[in-house]
Amino acid sequence: MRQVLYVGTTLLASAVVVSAAVNKTERQRIEDAAAVLHEIHKAPDKDIPEDLWEKASCVAVIPSVKKAAFIVGGEYGKGIISCRHGAGWSAPSFMLLEKGSFGFQIGGESVDLVLLIMNERGVNHLLQDKVALGGEASVAAGPVGRDTRAMTDAQLKSEILSYSRSQGLFAGIDLTGGVLKPDRNDNKDLYGRDVDPRDVLHGKGVTVPREAAVFMEALKRTAPPKQTTQR
Repeated sequence: MRQVLYVGTTLLASAVVVSAAVNKTERQRIEDAAAVLHEIHKAPDKDIPEDLWEKASCVAVIPSVKKAAFIVGGEYGKGIISCRHGAGWSAPSFMLLEKGSFGFQIGGESVDLVLLIMNERGVNHLLQDKVALGGEASVAAGPVGRDTRAMTDAQLKSEILSYSRSQGLFAGIDLTGGVLKPDRNDNKDLYGRDVDPRDVLHGKGVTVPREAAVFMEALKRTAPPKQTTQR
């Protein structure tokens, strides 16, 4: 659906999404991705370093990545990504992570993944139809904590820094061998039409759907307020 905007005496038709056919699974994925960011930001000593977060061009979160998904369906997981746009963040785009053998699962255990895309070259690779991690795009396990002075040469030069969270533990992880690509079908549900992931992440012709507001809030790097019990 298109929304009509009036600017002065000129009538403009914009591609602003005013409704979306997001299903329950897609909505849950957005909420889970937001929860992952909130959880890791609760403990500064185990968080993504602040300066790396501020330098990152894009942030992708892939919650509940399961080994079983690879065995059965050829996919490791589905997630969501947003890139810096002006003083804030772009509307999000759904992503797929597939193939590879990362060696971080035991049985049916699932992990949450967070990827920082650190520079323009990494962003350009990311916006291809698919990108091979460790091949077309260099990737390294990211450092954790407040201080980045001990970063290795590989981490300093990598286009993508990757992190995992499993059973409350957060650490860097090497995703070499994986493949990232846009999830165009789920993007169509989110925006109500076919959209080019490049346009979404560059802020061209789309705005943030209301279903994605919780993820956009989590990108502000704030922990959720503590709930209080009324007596």
